[in-house]
Parts: sequence; C-alpha cells; structure tokens
Amino acid sequence: MLPKLNFPDYEFRFKKNDKGGLMIFDCIRKKFVDLTPEEWVRQNMVLYLIHQKHYPKSLFSIETGLKLNKTQKRTDVIIYNIDKKITLLAECKAPNVKITKRVAEQALRYNLVHKAEYVILTNGLVHVYYQIVHGMPEQIIDMIDYK
Repeated sequence: MLPKLNFPDYEFRFKKNDKGGLMIFDCIRKKFVDLTPEEWVRQNMVLYLIHQKHYPKSLFSIETGLKLNKTQKRTDVIIYNIDKKITLLAECKAPNVKITKRVAEQALRYNLVHKAEYVILTNGLVHVYYQIVHGMPEQIIDMIDYK
C-alpha cells in the first residue's frame, strides 16, 4: 500500500518487474521505473507541477547529472524555460525523511551549479518553496504557475 501524500490524487500506471517488485510509469522519461518511496514522491511532484501548476512536460528533465566539487550528483527534477535555461529545481525525499536544514543545504548546493530561480524541497508530506533573489534563497508560500 502506497502512503497518501500531500498532493491531489493522480492516476498512475504500475507493473511488476522481473523480481516481482512494483514499477511506476514515468511520463517524462516515458518508461517504467522501480517504485521506491522517493520515486513515489517524485512522480507525484511531477504530476502536481504538470496538472496544478501547468508546466509543460516538454520542459522537464528527471535525474539530471551534475558535477559538484568533482563529485557526480543527480538532481531529481529540473524544469527549463523555453530558452533552455533552468528555471526550477525540485529535490524529492522519501516520506520518512524530514525536510531539514541539511536537505535545504543539499538542494541549494546543487542550485549553485544549476542556477534555477525556484527550488522545491518535498518529502510528499511537507513542501518547502524558495525563490532565489540576487543569489539568496527566500522562502515563499507556494510554487508559481507556469507563465
């Protein structure tokens, strides 16, 4: 049974993998991926941004690689604008992972590379939104709609 998250209810496609584990269809990557607690949050966040905030699927990138201090990392969700500049970065955690200062610092470190205007932190239960103004994160109440 999947935990109820603090998102609207969405329809998802599921299937079993070769080992009997559950997979979920990722509408951005257009393939089934293993359903982990973090992936459950990511898929809900993606549909929230598409359906409630009206971001076009064509502007999304999932698990984008980045180099940070000579270490390879991955960003959970990136959204580009029509000029291919990154506008939004979302860091998704499993529901049992608290959104702490450490989680915020991780996402904001990633954003030193990506330079997105907006950063979202979520564990599916708690959502924290930042707008980056003159290089500094300012917490905002909600994510803006796509313009």
